[in-house]
Amino acid sequence: MTGKPELRRELIGIHNKLLACYGVQHWWPGETPFEIMVGAILTQSAAWGNVEKAITNLKSAGKLSPSAIRDMPMVDLAKMVYPSGYYNAKARKLKALAEWLGKYKDDLSRLDRSPTVDLRQELLEIYGVGPETSDAILLYVFKRPVFVIDAYTRRLFRRLGVEPPVDNYDGWQALFMDNLPHEFELFAEYHALIVKHGKDICRKSPQCTECCLSNECSGKPSATKPVHLGGPT
Repeated sequence: MTGKPELRRELIGIHNKLLACYGVQHWWPGETPFEIMVGAILTQSAAWGNVEKAITNLKSAGKLSPSAIRDMPMVDLAKMVYPSGYYNAKARKLKALAEWLGKYKDDLSRLDRSPTVDLRQELLEIYGVGPETSDAILLYVFKRPVFVIDAYTRRLFRRLGVEPPVDNYDGWQALFMDNLPHEFELFAEYHALIVKHGKDICRKSPQCTECCLSNECSGKPSATKPVHLGGPT
């Protein structure tokens, strides 16, 4: 950690309040590492309920494996993932993921010793895998302490008045990585709690009267003045 002690305390305090409010989330939903990887791709621009329908289609057909997806005609795969939206693009993305895994004989243990930075770069080179998806896979599949940034994270912390000096993915990620212990359990649970809070309470139209963070937050995005913590503004 290279950040500021006061910011570290604030971030840990927010985590603890969310945990007290919602309890352990047991994330990421998925019975196997490959299912988690598939879910990380299918959830792009999709509600999780629709992702579950697509995964159920694959499971029911006995096709939820890298080899099955590699061998399946693209049109058939697209039909199975149809509920998750953008089904043609997502079928192509799943094919690319399965081809990448094929280089390692579908054995994720072959990647256990890969440095996180190298593994992340490999994931980013897969068609359709961006920073958020790659980091979700690193965190929940490979158990690497990498903080995942998504729209829920940005919205919540902007409303709390906490923003990085650089408003991009790397800037937001550094806000957490520089100020929290690099622990898989902490990062995995924190992200899950943020998503839970973002879906249930801190929506685009926030449910402020039910918010466990109301003392720290104005609850009105237009009234929140971001605080830039360190670095150039």
